[in-house]
Amino acid sequence: MPLFFSKFAPLVPRVRRLSIAAATAAGEDPKLSRIADELLALSPAELDDYAALLRLKLRLSLTSSAAAGASPAGAGDAAAAAVEAAAAVKTAFDLKIEKYEAAAKIKIIKEVRAMTDLGLKEAKELVEKAPIVVRAGLPKEEAEALAAKLKAAGAAVALE
Repeated sequence: MPLFFSKFAPLVPRVRRLSIAAATAAGEDPKLSRIADELLALSPAELDDYAALLRLKLRLSLTSSAAAGASPAGAGDAAAAAVEAAAAVKTAFDLKIEKYEAAAKIKIIKEVRAMTDLGLKEAKELVEKAPIVVRAGLPKEEAEALAAKLKAAGAAVALE
């Protein structure tokens, strides 16, 4: 239910207008009219399943762009844009040292040196400037692993 209402809710009035327009048009296509009526009769859970199936059939992913994932029928542009906007997932993280314990400063400097390839003096200056971003643009897994190492050394770390 949340998938349909969050991603495709703006399209429902348009589909209803198209269904009414198709029914009143002179050259009415009974197949399209039947499909539209059946879609409008689905429950929210069924619409969720249908939306997932449609994305699979059109080879759309949650991270696809509207231009790359448009359907041949032309109606996929709006659907792909809705999917892309709703699926804006953060993929790059910045590792930031918020603060640290004075007793753990040496351990933190060693960890910073290991993850940044800085010299001793540069790593010390970097740690002393806390709060500061140590590494930027990391994938989630790598950022979490480095954050765990810094936390174990005694630093308060944030992923941004």
